[in-house]
Amino acid sequence: MIWKRQFNLQQLAEMSKTCMLGHLGIEITAIGDDYLEGIMPVDHRTKQPFGLLHGGASVVLAESLGSIAGYMCSEGEQKVVGLEINANHVRAARSGVVKGICKPIHLGRRQQVWNIEIFNEQGKLCCTSRLTTAVLFE
Repeated sequence: MIWKRQFNLQQLAEMSKTCMLGHLGIEITAIGDDYLEGIMPVDHRTKQPFGLLHGGASVVLAESLGSIAGYMCSEGEQKVVGLEINANHVRAARSGVVKGICKPIHLGRRQQVWNIEIFNEQGKLCCTSRLTTAVLFE
């Protein structure tokens, strides 16, 4: 297991209510030994004017999963902040929910790199993203 901090899904849901995650309806749905999973609705909050999932919403889901996972891999007074994110949008989503799965690529003392893949309800890849975070020591 990679996690240094222990959270359950209810605790993460409470933390998410009053920030961007709550606004977009993002929910953390699973914590595995080496992954974090979450869903986001494809609705009026997350679509662009042409009725497709907004690429920026996919990036919010990816960065949210990676940042939460990063924090769960830190300890003590450490904080985790995003340094760089990229996203390749490979398939459109028009309705339902999308699911993001976040896994580590590198868990260093000062930096982390996360891979986040976002799938539609048919299990087809919609977006692949890579997030680099910095671990801050206070």
